[in-house]
This record gives sequence, structure tokens and C-alpha cells, in this order.
Amino acid sequence: MSTVLLVVALTLFVLAFLSHVTTKRKRKAVKNIVGPHNLPIVGAVHFAYQLNPENFLQRARENSLKYGPIHKVWAFNRLIIASADAELNEQILTSTTHITKHRLYGVLYDWLGNGLLTSDGRKWHSRRRIITPAFHFKILEEFLEVFDQQSKVLVNCLSPMADGRTTFDVYPFVCAETLDIIAETAMGTKVMAQTGGTKEYTKAVEEMTRMMAWRFLRLHIHSDFIFSILHPFKKMQMMRNLRIMHEFTDKVINERRSTLKASLAKASQETADDQEHFDVGQKKRMALLDVLLQSTIEGEPLSNEDIREEVDTFMFEGHDTTATALSFTLHILARHPEVQEKLLAEIHNVYGKEDPKPFSLMNLNELKYMECVIKEALRMFPPVPIIGREIKEDLKYKHSQLGEGIIPAGSELIIGIYKMSHDLFTFEDPSEFIPERHEKPLSKSFEYLPFSAGPRNCIGQKFAMYEMKVTLTNVIREYELLPLGEDTKAILGIVLRSKTGMQLGLRKRVK
Repeated sequence: MSTVLLVVALTLFVLAFLSHVTTKRKRKAVKNIVGPHNLPIVGAVHFAYQLNPENFLQRARENSLKYGPIHKVWAFNRLIIASADAELNEQILTSTTHITKHRLYGVLYDWLGNGLLTSDGRKWHSRRRIITPAFHFKILEEFLEVFDQQSKVLVNCLSPMADGRTTFDVYPFVCAETLDIIAETAMGTKVMAQTGGTKEYTKAVEEMTRMMAWRFLRLHIHSDFIFSILHPFKKMQMMRNLRIMHEFTDKVINERRSTLKASLAKASQETADDQEHFDVGQKKRMALLDVLLQSTIEGEPLSNEDIREEVDTFMFEGHDTTATALSFTLHILARHPEVQEKLLAEIHNVYGKEDPKPFSLMNLNELKYMECVIKEALRMFPPVPIIGREIKEDLKYKHSQLGEGIIPAGSELIIGIYKMSHDLFTFEDPSEFIPERHEKPLSKSFEYLPFSAGPRNCIGQKFAMYEMKVTLTNVIREYELLPLGEDTKAILGIVLRSKTGMQLGLRKRVK
């Protein structure tokens, strides 16, 4: 027995010594940053493992009050810096060097590969350059027709609930709508998620999103090897869903490639006037997939795998984040009838009450109050509540309170977007829904980051904003949103969720 205890003691001593030696430089660099008490060897790992999706956002606020907007957590030899400080976050997010995503994003690799969300370095730069033109205003103008059509399908799907009494979660309905929109605009195909079409694919997307969120905060199953051992049946389910989604995407890519080749061959034989029929942003709507199919890197076309990475990325990011934003917005509007009436008056003023005129980017830009409403909903419920970076080389900063310092290479950085949006020192009455606060620019732009900022900001933010405006316009014209059901209880996931859903009621407006 004494021998066993001696071996254990020696092992702990060696581990403690190695941890001390390997983290000495880091500890010295961040000695001016406070954090929870560290235990020998394990650091504050007890603190980290107390977190779960339901308490994470509340604990983040508590820790910020206790330790300040910038604090550190040691988990074994891992140094994690949490920042809800606009001054420091601006220096990080505007950097062209520190753009490597946090290792947590590796959980998504089997699904999304090394696409725009997860890649870094040269690959990220080349992909960003290729994809940016796909969100040109001329192309967005063409997408408005899809936004309008699919949001009207949503209005019809909501009709059975519009009796003024039924309480329901609006999120599944909106999620199906945004999935229909991103499929048609990103891939040029209809999945008919709202009306029950392509059930196998849409179910796989739903299950995969839920599983990724479940793994996100469980550090021990970030490793695919450990996940496979501990949860073999979930692993089998994940592989089945991956096969369904990738086969569907590959099929669409191959069909779209064949169609595009035929179109280009025909266009080459037509006159210059006829050629315009095939140009981006002209008479023929061009999907993101078309842009990828015609792109090259160093003279070589993208492979099917390269293209699938980006299409899968946009299918996920482009529907789930927007669905969350829209659902929270509808929920909060149901609790503020005076805001609804003001919105309805603006909609009637811009589009007319009878026989409304069609959507255009120009008249959508006239919906100034609606933009304030959306911005305020995004402040209270940012779809991406935190973002993470791996610091690959020393990050030198200058701070009004911390002075000059270094966040050392090898650190992990967590930026608290949700925490910043609920900061009493940044926003007066932060728990109150006040759209009018966005009528004037914020004193510091990095206090409000629903679409992130800097080189890795959300490439589709204009797309999402116009999609939300069209959907809100069609829904609010048709229905009065009622404050039925429970209030939301925000919980952490890959995308922000509510434990209680986004509940409300509807009543058809009298026209």
C-alpha cells in the first residue's frame, strides 16, 4: 500500500513540475489578469467542469462581475482568456494574424470539413475571396424573390395556429423556412422543408445540429476517438446523417455542374445580347454553388469535396443562425404590442396597405425602424453568443486599464458577445427591449457584435438582414403576435437556444 501511495505521490509531483515548467512563461505573461483560484496540476478545471449549456451564460455574467470583463481560467496546462471587453476585442478581431478558430470548431469537421467557418491561413483567404462576390448586391436583389415566396409559405404554415388561443413554439416553422431559403439560394434547389419534402435530408440536418450542440460543451468527447468509444450508437447515428447529407449535396453539385456546362455551351453560341441571360445578377438568378463551380484557385477548379465543404457550411450557418434570430425577434415582438403597431405602420407606409408593391433592396432599406427592432433583438439574443480563437503567436495589446501586455502563444481566447450585449456599463437597461437605442450609432462599434467583426465577420450578414426584413414584413402584415406561453430561457449551443423554445400566439389581422 505504501508503495502505491509513493508512486502516486511521485507521479503527481512530476506532473506538477512539468506543468510548472511548461506554463511558466504563460503565467508570467498574464499575471496582471485575474481569475478563479487554481488547484495544483489541474488548475481551475473544477470551475470549467461546473459549466453546462444551461448555466454558461449566467456564470459568464457572474464571473465578469467578480473578476472583471477580462479574466483567465487554467484547465490543466490550458490557458483560457475570457473577454467581454470592447477595447481588447477590437484589437483581436481586427487583426489579420489572429484568425485561427478555437479547437472547439473541430467538432464540426466531419460535417463541414475545412470550409470557410473552420479553415484558416491561405485556404481561408482564398475561399473568402471566391465567395464574397456571391453576396454582391445585384445577386441579393435576385434572392428577394425567394425570400418573398418562402416567407409566404411560412405565413400559410402558421395559419392553423392563428386562432388567438393556441400557444406554440415558432422556431421549428421558421427553421424550415430558412432552410428552404438557403437551399434555393446557396444550391439552387428546392428541399421543401416547410411542406414535408426531402424529409430524410432535413431530418438529418436537424439531428446533426442537435448532436453537435450536445457535444460542444462536453470537453471529453470533442475527440472523435473518445466519442466513438463512449457513445457508439450516437456515432453510428452521426455517420448515417453525414452520409445522407453528403450524398444529397454531391447529387446537387453534380446536377448543377451538368446544367451549368450546358448553359455555358449554349451561351457561347448566342449573341452578346443573349449572353446577358447567363450573367451573374442579370436575368438568371445565380446560386452560390454556381459561383463555386466556376471558380479556380491558381488555375485549378475546386474539387467536389472543396465545393461540398462550402455548400454544407452555408446550409448550416445560413439557416440555423437566421432561424434563431427571427424566432427570438418574433417572440420578443409578441411581448411588445406597441412595437408591433409601429412596425406595421412603417410597413404600410413603405409598401402600401392595399396591393403592396414588390420588395427591392431600395425599399427594404427604407424600413429603418424594423432595422432597429432586428438590431435590438440581436443584441438581446445574439445567435452566436461566443466566438473563440486559438492564439498561434504572441498577441501584443494596449489597454487603458491593463496597460501594455501579451496574451501568449498557445492561449485560447473566448469572446463573450452575449455578455457584452447585456453589460450594464454599455447599454442602459440592458434587459429591456428598446429598439430606439439603435437610432443613433454606438459610441464604440465593438460593444455590439452580432455578426462578429473584422476579417472573419459574417460574410452573409446583408443576406440575413434582408431575409429577416422580408419575413417579418409578410408575417406582421398577416398576423398579430400575441404574448402567449413561457418567456425564453437562453442556453448555450453552437447557436443560441432557448430551453423553453420561442413561444407565442397568433391572431389573423382584420384587413
